[in-house]
Amino acid sequence: MHIFRLLALLIVLLGQYCFPVTAIAADRLTPAPSGTFAIVLIPDTQAYKGANTKAEPDSAEVVTNPIFEGHVDWIANHIEDQNIVFVSHVGDIVDKNVHEQWAVARKCMDALHGKVPYGISVGNHDMTSSGDSTLFREYFPATRFERFPWYGGSFAGSKADPKISGSNSNSFQLFTAGGIEFLFLHLECNAPDDVLEWANEVLRRHVDRPAFITSHMGWGPKEKPTTNEGFVAAEKGRMTWSKIHGARGNTPQQLWEKCYRLHPNLIAVFSGDQSRTQAFKAESRGNHGNVVHELLQDYGSGWLRLYRFTPQLNRFEGEAITVHSKTGELCQGTNLVPDRTEHQFRLKFDLVKAK
Repeated sequence: MHIFRLLALLIVLLGQYCFPVTAIAADRLTPAPSGTFAIVLIPDTQAYKGANTKAEPDSAEVVTNPIFEGHVDWIANHIEDQNIVFVSHVGDIVDKNVHEQWAVARKCMDALHGKVPYGISVGNHDMTSSGDSTLFREYFPATRFERFPWYGGSFAGSKADPKISGSNSNSFQLFTAGGIEFLFLHLECNAPDDVLEWANEVLRRHVDRPAFITSHMGWGPKEKPTTNEGFVAAEKGRMTWSKIHGARGNTPQQLWEKCYRLHPNLIAVFSGDQSRTQAFKAESRGNHGNVVHELLQDYGSGWLRLYRFTPQLNRFEGEAITVHSKTGELCQGTNLVPDRTEHQFRLKFDLVKAK
């Protein structure tokens, strides 16, 4: 039994890293073709180093996050040649909800601030189990974004407790690319019903805009695993368990039922959270017949997910590209997800009109 557990742990650790599945050198990202634009998803950025971090608990060094720094530097350096129009962080911005890590996170995101529109989903590591996101709101308050014309606004917060859900913990952004006006909604992990009421209203108000949503939890082990091995081996699907907000917290399945499926303009939902699932894609159909792409990316290392879009009449095509922010190589597969087509693949989006 100990041998099997050791093997499972080894698979988890090795699975954090992409590797070429053949001896041929990995492909590299080329400049964006004319007429295309890109959205970049930053996976969980929990790889902090230095004093009081999980990776180096006994260290006395200043806290840093080289992977996070590499991500934002790569994005900033490729805004022009990849025509990056928006950046979304899937959450778990920090590993420990402490000032030292939040200061590093804000410094990292400062590399993008004012250069490209972006939004952040608050992950379970970014708040307390009750949903108190005080430190996130201190370092990334709504006031930080209100001067930008693309910032649409945020949920005002829980009436029961102002420390819960408010001031940019749930936000939306509006931007135009390829002649199309888009809505991007960022929801905290396990957003409660009052947040979903607000989100539904935002989606209805902007029903003429194709919409994206990022929320930290989405796809992974369908049922909550009871062992470490279960996080790797369990059946994957839209998760039916939650981590935050206690009984008020909605599972990813409840988010689908109470919000996502209701809106004809919703075309994609992005998530992170599950590094032991790492990459997953699914197509679901909403109440109005619209296809909703549900896309998980949580590599835990130097890999970014770029989505490149090509507008066409009444629809547009997308291409998911997983690129290493340090080397520029494209991911050819991982130990957990060896199939290259789970990391590099194409998507189609039909623009469905509300009935």
